Amino acid sequence: MNRRRFSQLAMGATGALLAPKWALAAAQGAKPVRFSYMLWALGRQIPFDQRVEIVAEAGYQGIELTGEFKQWQPEERQKVMARMRSHGMVFDSMSGVKAGFAVPDESEAFLTQFGEHLRAAKELECPQVILLSGKRVESVGPEEQKKTSIENLKRAAEMAAKESIEIVIEPIDFLENPTIFLATVSDGFEIAEAVNTPNLKVLYDVYHEQRSFGNLIEKFEKNIDRVGLIHIADVPGRHEPGTGEIDYTMIYRKLAELHYDHWIAMEYYPTSDPVASLKQARVSAQQAMKLG
Repeated sequence: MNRRRFSQLAMGATGALLAPKWALAAAQGAKPVRFSYMLWALGRQIPFDQRVEIVAEAGYQGIELTGEFKQWQPEERQKVMARMRSHGMVFDSMSGVKAGFAVPDESEAFLTQFGEHLRAAKELECPQVILLSGKRVESVGPEEQKKTSIENLKRAAEMAAKESIEIVIEPIDFLENPTIFLATVSDGFEIAEAVNTPNLKVLYDVYHEQRSFGNLIEKFEKNIDRVGLIHIADVPGRHEPGTGEIDYTMIYRKLAELHYDHWIAMEYYPTSDPVASLKQARVSAQQAMKLG
């Protein structure tokens, strides 16, 4: 073996020892967990570009949107995409469809708005769309709304599949939205099972689920295959993990044990310097999952 070849092998071995486990997994073809941040939580009073810089500096790979893109003109969209690429980041998920999939009178508007949303997702190279159920309709009843949800989501999933886009449905807790139809991941998993298509899953927002229902880990254990995205914030206050009552170390360890391999998105209000806060939240999660 010549000296040059020996050096190459030695450098490769050293790199393998120093590289984080998620990078090694990626190199071996596995699908590593990636981390993103829901951008609205930094406050809309901060300019969009500045918020992107904060998330990038904190070492995140993705950013999630809540309709900011609706006002972008083509030239602005191109600039935003160039900025994202310069940081090696992507838009991993986006919401913004106003009509609810569970409201019978909104079905037509829902599918129309969803079609428009799909076009925006393709332009932003975003592979996932977040959908909300809309309000409870007392005159209709829960079973009829569940039926409406399944029918509308089946149609939406067919539309999304043609664009290679995934849908996640998001429950919102009753404290934040007392009139919401879909409030718990348990009901979300039932709907996803009934729709029965691989590109429709549930957004498991740990913050929302803890506020109204709790029993967080068991629901992960029973339904991990139907979880398409996780949102993170502590209770109370919607601040960074470690400021409240949720044991996120145990949750992250369980997710690693269950081989969860989709995105984890922080959606909290930082209580300190946002770059330092976001970085610490990411690093703590990676350490608990033994990714770094």
